Amino acid sequence: MSGPPHNIVQLRKVRQRRAEGKTLCSSGFHKWQPLSDARFDVKQGKLVTPERCARCGEERVKLT
Repeated sequence: MSGPPHNIVQLRKVRQRRAEGKTLCSSGFHKWQPLSDARFDVKQGKLVTPERCARCGEERVKLT
């Protein structure tokens, strides 16, 4: 065949990147990032760190 070269798009990689965050988070593998400095909870006597998932936005509180 002669003519201009064709651009080949690999659909597997495009789909994989798009669905990566959704499938990981739905399987319980979140990417937790701390929201602010750790605070001290007087009642429990532990440090409290609020965290948010970078992919889906779910929040949790981690006691240390």
